[in-house]
Amino acid sequence: MASWALCWVISGLPNSSRLHRRFFASLRMTVVFVILRSVATKNLKSMIMKKLILILSALMVTIGAMAQGEQQAPIEYGYKQTGFMSVPKVGGYIIGGYKYSDLDGANGGPGFNCRLIRLYVDGSIFNDFKYRIQFQANGTAPHVKDFYIEWARWREFSVKFGQFKRAFTFENPMNPWDVGVGDFSFLVQKFAGMGDRLGEANMGGRDQGIQIQGDLFPLNNDSYRLLHYQLGVYNGQGINLADANRAKDIIGTIQFQPVKGLYIGAFGWTGTWRNAAGDDLVRQRISAGLKYDWDNWTVRAEYATAIAGEVEQSGAADAFYVTVGVPVLDWLKIYAKWDEFRAQGNADSSHDMISACLNFRLHKNLNFQLEYRYHNNKLLVKPQYNEVWLMGYIRF
Repeated sequence: MASWALCWVISGLPNSSRLHRRFFASLRMTVVFVILRSVATKNLKSMIMKKLILILSALMVTIGAMAQGEQQAPIEYGYKQTGFMSVPKVGGYIIGGYKYSDLDGANGGPGFNCRLIRLYVDGSIFNDFKYRIQFQANGTAPHVKDFYIEWARWREFSVKFGQFKRAFTFENPMNPWDVGVGDFSFLVQKFAGMGDRLGEANMGGRDQGIQIQGDLFPLNNDSYRLLHYQLGVYNGQGINLADANRAKDIIGTIQFQPVKGLYIGAFGWTGTWRNAAGDDLVRQRISAGLKYDWDNWTVRAEYATAIAGEVEQSGAADAFYVTVGVPVLDWLKIYAKWDEFRAQGNADSSHDMISACLNFRLHKNLNFQLEYRYHNNKLLVKPQYNEVWLMGYIRF
């Protein structure tokens, strides 16, 4: 019995945590001492009693030491605190390539171009406060795209303030890497702030403001949440600009996830934008759609329309798109997209685009796209034209 106990204790648990290894080391020493002593006295009853007493004593002392080691010291806040801060993550990506169009003047004419050069820094402090700064380096005027701080202690409720994406449509908050084709949809461009239908310059779908968001009602052992919400208050003037009036834009969304990966949502936007002439133009819009991403399959469909005061002021307009992505191989995914914008809310003002795009994803941070685009823009003298885009994506 003594030999068996000695072998069992000495064997230990090699895959245990550091605290467990400390515990078993103390226990082994105690058992070895007791067995040797009991063998020397040849008194079985005394051996058993003393063994139990000493082992229980060692167990209590070791557990107490472990509990004391596990207890974390309370965080001390103050200007002298320099800990609890992650190492800032620095990265960026480049998107560029060649665009051909048989429509004169489209995309600045056929040729090579650099779509985006982005550099970013992000990190966290106390694990609760997250920050991000993102710069766009290409173009005639390099500028800041994002800067914000987010208090994200709870998944159910977080607060973000600074400059960031507007909470309007599923596609607008997406990274260009994840859209699947060479550019965002007409819907996002005209209704989310990437060349707004009212004349606002391309703001990258962003504005300055404050936003709350969260995910509620866990399902399937908290593998996903049923409800996602966002509500933001914004200046209404876009990025890197001071507010031009006292009015604020309010944008919000409610999204349901009945099964993992499938989101069904509605979005609303009310506010004003002051143009260069000093006119305050009403923006009142709604959108609805769905997105599904699962095992590299992708489906997105959305519809957006101007309503109420915006229609009275600037006329009707709406847009919709459908995007489907089908994985063929680990490194090849094919996207098909139907995209339409109706500048006056009717068929005679429609601009339709049908595209097919091959994505050669050779690495998580390396992608090549070959896209064919067929356009039918009824507001042009020559409504039908064709484009071929070849784009490369690299991230570091």
